[in-house]
Amino acid sequence: MSLADKNCTPCEEGGDPMDSKHVEEYLDKVNTDWELMNGKKIFRSFDFADYEEVMKFVNKVADLADQEGHHPDMHVSYDEVVVEIWTHAVGGLTENDFILAKKIDSITQ
Repeated sequence: MSLADKNCTPCEEGGDPMDSKHVEEYLDKVNTDWELMNGKKIFRSFDFADYEEVMKFVNKVADLADQEGHHPDMHVSYDEVVVEIWTHAVGGLTENDFILAKKIDSITQ
């Protein structure tokens, strides 16, 4: 089953994050613009023509995040949004992060 066809699942405090091997495997399943940050987060920068387009994108990601129950950090500037994703409850990456990344990828296509 594709990551885009899955939904994020609730996670419990104290679970284990993915090991580096699984992180690399999952990175291969999302857009190549996603990058690993400190081995604990993934992030991607999105460029837009202007602030209005930025805010449309941010609102689409916010709606998606609410549907999935998994919320990224978004850093907004005039023509760019940087999205950071990780699972706060485990202090690192889980499958949920890559599911959300894949769904965010589909917003930009």
